[in-house]
Amino acid sequence: MLPWTAALAFALTWTTGDLLAQELEPRAFSQVPVGLNFGLLSYGYSKGNVLFDQALPVEDANARLNSVTAIYVRAIDAFGLSGKIGVILPFAWGTWEGRLEGQDTSTSRTGFGDLRVQLAVNFIGAPAMAPREFATYSERTIVGAALQIVLPTGQYDPDKLINLGSNRWAFRPRIGVSHTVGRWTLEIYGDVWLHTDNTDFYGGSTLEQGPFWVVQGHVLYNFRRGLWLGLNAGYANGGQTTVDGNDKDFQENTRLGATLALPLGRRHGLKLVAISGIATRLGADFDTINLAYQYRWGGGL
Repeated sequence: MLPWTAALAFALTWTTGDLLAQELEPRAFSQVPVGLNFGLLSYGYSKGNVLFDQALPVEDANARLNSVTAIYVRAIDAFGLSGKIGVILPFAWGTWEGRLEGQDTSTSRTGFGDLRVQLAVNFIGAPAMAPREFATYSERTIVGAALQIVLPTGQYDPDKLINLGSNRWAFRPRIGVSHTVGRWTLEIYGDVWLHTDNTDFYGGSTLEQGPFWVVQGHVLYNFRRGLWLGLNAGYANGGQTTVDGNDKDFQENTRLGATLALPLGRRHGLKLVAISGIATRLGADFDTINLAYQYRWGGGL
């Protein structure tokens, strides 16, 4: 059996890794004209509790995390289907506090998180369109699939309990359905997070994690093109963790959120996102607020 310090280590890594599974992303498969580019710069702030197994000598654990994320997305023609490719690079800083064996303790980190790349393709209801065709397009039912890959490029030190990078690859295949009726859009997505092993985990251990299943639902009201309000909900379960074959456990959380998109002319826009944890069995129980600025170019603009 591992000493409790190793169990504490993989629990603390969830405070950053969990943010992947807790994202609520409406309009992931929305249709846009081929050749349109999106550049986004966002600031996010998360705070909340870190919930551990009761057998561990950790009390009142909490964290406050800040992040600035740069995102680039381009709409593409994927063999006649509409698609998007994107790159996401986060930079984060934050503090973790708690009582360890009755003693107050804290730490902080600043650095880059893991780089992500992604590809999404709409294979029903959204063919690739030139700008002129898109001008007369009326969205109905869209079925799409996506794959996001997380590369182990973030700040990582195997001698530290808390890291901004994960030192392992992660893959998130997703399938989603979107249906628009009048000004309303209903969406449901199913994801699964798959991770490779971290063979250089804290204390020279090997960290393994099972599949982590996520389902999301979104209800959007479209005031006009580019201006919309969404209510979001997500449930995640799984991710059973093993360190050197011991200390297995799994995570479960339920989250609610809201998203407001506000266009500022043809090329500029803002997006405000708020997410709150409703129920968390183990891991990060965070509330998050995020403000993003978006600039668009190409695609007939």
